[in-house]
Amino acid sequence: MPNIRAIYRQRKGQGMKDLDVYREKLLSRLGELDARLHAIESELDVPHSKDWEDDAVEHEGDEVLESLGQAGQDEIRRIRAALARMRDGEYGYCAKCGEAISEERLDVLPDTPFCKTCAA
Repeated sequence: MPNIRAIYRQRKGQGMKDLDVYREKLLSRLGELDARLHAIESELDVPHSKDWEDDAVEHEGDEVLESLGQAGQDEIRRIRAALARMRDGEYGYCAKCGEAISEERLDVLPDTPFCKTCAA
């Protein structure tokens, strides 16, 4: 595997978008997810109805909220990993093959650790 940090420094000088653009995008999404997870937690803390039919419907709603919460937590982990790669000088390079991840892919999936080939 090539020396990723050396390649990273070289690539940055050759026109890769400023990392601050991706960092801001990731931090913004992190804030959105944090707010959404707090709202989900608040909703899940609401006491259930004593009526068993209403309780069954509320329980189904809770399962959906828990699933959304889990998806949000998974995305938060991916974002934090991307921010760590930025700190380590490895952002924008595939964690599997070491090749550069295209800016087009990073624009759509700024938290991705994989190039298009390795993600397939």
